[in-house]
Amino acid sequence: MVDLVTRLADQNSFSHNVAGLAAVSQMIEDEFEALEPDTMQRITLAPEESLSPAGQGVPLPVGQLLSMTKRPTAPVQVLLVIHYDTVYPVDHAFRTVTREDQTLRGPGVADAKGGIVVMFNALLALERSPAAKNLGWRVLLNPDEEIGSPGSAPALITAARTGVHLGLVFEPAPAPQTMVTKRKGSGNFAVLFRGRSAHAGREIEKGRNAVVAAARFALDATAALAGIPDVTMNVAKIDGGGPANVVPDLAILRFNVRVVTPEQQRQVEARLTELVAAANRQDGIRAELYGHFSSPPWVMTERGANLFAHLQRCGRELGLSLTATPSGGASDANKIASTGLPVLDSLGPVGSDIHSENERVVIASLAERAKLSALLLHKLAAGQVPLP
Repeated sequence: MVDLVTRLADQNSFSHNVAGLAAVSQMIEDEFEALEPDTMQRITLAPEESLSPAGQGVPLPVGQLLSMTKRPTAPVQVLLVIHYDTVYPVDHAFRTVTREDQTLRGPGVADAKGGIVVMFNALLALERSPAAKNLGWRVLLNPDEEIGSPGSAPALITAARTGVHLGLVFEPAPAPQTMVTKRKGSGNFAVLFRGRSAHAGREIEKGRNAVVAAARFALDATAALAGIPDVTMNVAKIDGGGPANVVPDLAILRFNVRVVTPEQQRQVEARLTELVAAANRQDGIRAELYGHFSSPPWVMTERGANLFAHLQRCGRELGLSLTATPSGGASDANKIASTGLPVLDSLGPVGSDIHSENERVVIASLAERAKLSALLLHKLAAGQVPLP
């Protein structure tokens, strides 16, 4: 397991590094052949639509979705999901995996190449069980989760609605005995501001400063959304401007918003619309809102809670006292759960400092978490866990 995590993480698979994603997807296919799936296919996804610093729509290509199935007519059907892209650009200094005492440190070792390895080994164990004949599975490995799954979201939602009883997502676990059972919704937004350029010395009064308008919006929106409990807004970047003696006529404000409930999502969307309308009332300023909530909030349903209780029983058989915890981070569990399908998340290994140059995975948790999922799958196949 350590060897496979290392090989996967040593190959860069940034969300827009199509060549790197192709290399990782080939490694995954080679490994998953051992499961003898009935079908294995690559699905080409629509590109991500991005707003360039010049204010133009630009399609950014993503990798391919890997889809595998086995025993599609078995009485129990399970959807297993995890992504194989990472947040580290191809020229990022954090490139290789190192072993440090009881952990591996490297790009994506926890999020989520460790999750891929846990999923694979859990299925490998299931396939050795006589009860496996009763359980069919569909695996989806997507290349764009770190950017909100813009291309793969429709396929994930369709799969969740098509004849499966539950979903398992292999994001990293935050601590050895915890499972994420609630996630905030997440949306990436941009507001494009157009003003009027002018000479900053001779005729500054004729100009309308788009950068100032973007900065004002950032402050106003941060204050407005702070009034909604537990909602957070992160101003990430302002594109625009140029020479110091020219009033800038273009700026793009980029930000992320996290919400706890669907009602909060609606409140945020309404307030952003109001703020954009107010910006458009400024003399000489035009503002346009882009983006949306790519991940709705995930609040576990009663059926999901019952499934989690069975997972806790599996944990106890393995010496794990699993407890539930919320997370501010979103995952594809948000999207799958939005269909009403019961979902378990953070079934991957224990990781820390994800999305940083200190990202680590606890080596012992790779086998530990694979055993946990394998036991749950076996009990589902053997009829020892009722279908939700």
